[in-house]
Amino acid sequence: MLTGKLSDFCGLFIFPVFWSALFPKFKSWIFILSGILFVFWKSEYASGLIELVNTFFPIERTVDPTDLLALPVLLLGWLHLKGRPQLALSNSLLPRLGIAFIALVTIFSFCATSQRPYIQSFDHPQYVLLRSAVTPDVKLYDEFEFYRKDSLLVVKVNHQYISRPVMDDDYNKNRSLKDLDVSALARIGDSTSLMPPGEITALTVETPQGKDALRFKGGRLDGRFSRTKNGRMIIEGFYKMGIEDSIWTFKDSTSNAVIKQTIVNGERTRLEQFRDGKLVSSTGINTRADSIRNIYIKIGMLILCMLGIILVLRQNYRKTFPEQLVLKQYWKWLLCLVSPIFVWLVYLGLSTLLINYSPDIFETLAAIIFIFMATCPLMFVAVFGIRLRKEIDIVLYCLLLGLACSIWTICGILIELTI
Repeated sequence: MLTGKLSDFCGLFIFPVFWSALFPKFKSWIFILSGILFVFWKSEYASGLIELVNTFFPIERTVDPTDLLALPVLLLGWLHLKGRPQLALSNSLLPRLGIAFIALVTIFSFCATSQRPYIQSFDHPQYVLLRSAVTPDVKLYDEFEFYRKDSLLVVKVNHQYISRPVMDDDYNKNRSLKDLDVSALARIGDSTSLMPPGEITALTVETPQGKDALRFKGGRLDGRFSRTKNGRMIIEGFYKMGIEDSIWTFKDSTSNAVIKQTIVNGERTRLEQFRDGKLVSSTGINTRADSIRNIYIKIGMLILCMLGIILVLRQNYRKTFPEQLVLKQYWKWLLCLVSPIFVWLVYLGLSTLLINYSPDIFETLAAIIFIFMATCPLMFVAVFGIRLRKEIDIVLYCLLLGLACSIWTICGILIELTI
């Protein structure tokens, strides 16, 4: 609550000051529109616009009328600028490009905010067992369901709030399950304690999904699990200290469809579908080790592509030397400044194809800024230093730098996955 309000006060102060510095002649309109846009953004009327933007980039916004308490800060921003001399901007190209670049980076100061916590859901039922003298108020915990058994509290965990993972797979899920009873205890708190380790407890709980037969070792599920509905078994499987293992069977309560999952140490390795006792499909599923191996293969393929492009550029250089592609000076400058856009498009395409790229708007802006800072000087070296030999060299350099940026990103993901 405190940091959220601070961001509103600070952002509403700096936002009109920032735009007034760029457009001093429209200072009055900037402050008026800042207030109107802030009220609009914090209202339900902005939902349609947010849904439209979410088709391209995921953004979050919380409707909270108390945020409007920050509106008087606009007066402080106005008084801060009143009577101050305005900086005269140069009309030359480079200073204005520099100002535009700094302005793009500055957007983070009043737009960046805490990301919404990532929701880790579970495909298999998850329970922990605690000791408790009272039943917590379920309205306070959207991720839990509670079932009392004398002095025991069975907690059904529907999901967890975690930081956004590098890869959403079973391995990452298992990490969030490692100390599930401890994290549930820390979340619930009052009059609740952990079960003694090693103590075996067998219970049955009635849930809206069916009747679950549970076996706990200490506070974690351990052993056979089953769920029945209308007298028919619909889920059957095994746990090892809260982690799924062995063969899990899911049956449709209204048909003869059956799904079997082969699980090894919590990671699914195969998915089989049956109908009327006959195998319909069988699909292998990559484990974390498989994903890491595939990433190594992708990096190797990208490096080979880079080497191939370098060889083509070298061949073009040797065939045409000492001739070079004739361009006017301002076209060379424009090429160097615009080419990072095409490098980013190559990077975006490769990332979407190879690593299931789904960034939010701030990650996208950060990628554009990084690519501009990294590739623009290199294009100056290629255009003014090495010098272009053929028209195709422009495309090849963009592809080469796009591949290099993709390798950089994929290597970063690989490092995070292997830690």
